[in-house]
Amino acid sequence: MIMGDGLDLMQVAAGAAAVLVADMAKKSWKSAREAMERIFKRGGAADEASVEQELRLLDTAHRRLNESKESERKDLSKRLEQELLIQLGAFLQKNPESAPELKEWADQSEQPEAVAGVQAVVRDNTGSQVLIAGRDVSTGNFTYGAPKGEK
Repeated sequence: MIMGDGLDLMQVAAGAAAVLVADMAKKSWKSAREAMERIFKRGGAADEASVEQELRLLDTAHRRLNESKESERKDLSKRLEQELLIQLGAFLQKNPESAPELKEWADQSEQPEAVAGVQAVVRDNTGSQVLIAGRDVSTGNFTYGAPKGEK
C-alpha cells in the first residue's frame, strides 16, 4: 500500500523491522524502544491498551533474541524481523500517518553514530605499516612492506 506522499507502508515496516532487530542486540535498544513507544502513541487510533500490546510484542522479541544461544541468533534474527514486519505493517495499515515518522526513525537509526566505528591504537610499530580499511581488503599475491629507509 502506497500512501499519498509516496511511502510504501510495507517497505517502511520492513526497514524499521530490520533496524529494530539490530538494535535489540545492542545497547541502543532502550532508545529504540522509547522511539517506538512515541510512534505507537502518536498513531491516530492508538489507545493506551493497544500501545501497551505493541510494546509487549517488542519486549518479547527483544527477550527472545537476547536469551537465545549465540549459534541460534542469526536464524532467530531473521524470524523476528519477519514477525516485526507483520506487526509494524499492521500498525501502519491502521495508522498510515505514522509512516513518515517511522521511516525517519529507521533512516536515522541506520546512520553510524559519531562514536561508533573503528578505532585503532597503534604503538611500538617500528619497521611495519598499518592498514586500516572500512571494508574487505584484497591484495592478491602482492606483499606490501615498509618503505626502504623509513623507520
